Amino acid sequence: MRRRHLIATLPAAWLAAQARADTYPSRPLRYIVPVAAGGGSDFVGRTVCERWGRLLNQTIIVDNIGGGGGAIACQTTAKAAPDGYTLMQGYVATLGTSPATRSKLPYDAVKDFTPVGMIGGTPNVLVVNTALPVTTLAEFVAYLHKNPGKVSYGSAGQGSLTHLTMELFKMAVGGFMVHLPYRGIAPAFNDLLGGQTQAMFPGLAAALPHIRAGKVRALAVTGMARSPVLKDVPTMIERGYKGFDALQWYGVVGPAGLPPPVVTLLNDTLNKVLTGPDLSERLAAEAVDPMPMSPANFGKYIRAEIARWTALARERKIDLDA
Repeated sequence: MRRRHLIATLPAAWLAAQARADTYPSRPLRYIVPVAAGGGSDFVGRTVCERWGRLLNQTIIVDNIGGGGGAIACQTTAKAAPDGYTLMQGYVATLGTSPATRSKLPYDAVKDFTPVGMIGGTPNVLVVNTALPVTTLAEFVAYLHKNPGKVSYGSAGQGSLTHLTMELFKMAVGGFMVHLPYRGIAPAFNDLLGGQTQAMFPGLAAALPHIRAGKVRALAVTGMARSPVLKDVPTMIERGYKGFDALQWYGVVGPAGLPPPVVTLLNDTLNKVLTGPDLSERLAAEAVDPMPMSPANFGKYIRAEIARWTALARERKIDLDA
């Protein structure tokens, strides 16, 4: 009798959500990746979804929606029914640097989404052209001070993580470099290798082939610990520069209002995927380390990233919509 009385007094919305969770997922899920097929973010999404779908006993269909710097994918996700059948792979650009550098963004990175869980992250690495007469971070800082205005750096575009991380570096060391934004990391690397620019702060995955080939020199990485694939390269924090724990990260969100039981199921199964025996090896192709988190902690992480890059953008007067 007590159980029947308790059920009778529960909110109807909660009962409906619980009923949906009991049968969820009963059909394939749509997983939106906010970039074109074939890149690193797409690889991460497909690698995770292949294993995640097996745990959920459902197909997860990866849907690449590029354009607008991820804004189209974000709007599509935000407008979807909050039933757990539409998810999106948010990452540092869509849920971190874009909200910080665009005052007219057509979505709210916090209010329009339900955090499901983190996937993982990869550090950025400060690299220089091998013709530059420096072999350490300290030598590079000294060179900047001795040669003001003679060093230029490339980025994957205005407001990208490669741009903001180098602006953070310039603030930290008190040096000046000319910024040359490109349409993507590949053309930025072409000019770095060709000597048109002298430095860059790209993601580790994009830089590794050039580092291993001896075409660029790695001076330092972001993050709290050294990368296992660059054990001899110190972190910025090791060298005394605080605030360089930022990563190129990937995580999963759904539309605002996802039922809590659905979020719990998705997070539990996602974290099981991330701790699986073969996933770290697969994600190592993109230098991504798995970072399982609860939905609440992932939500805090997103808010902290927005706050971090917003403070920098205001300091450096970066507003791409101004």
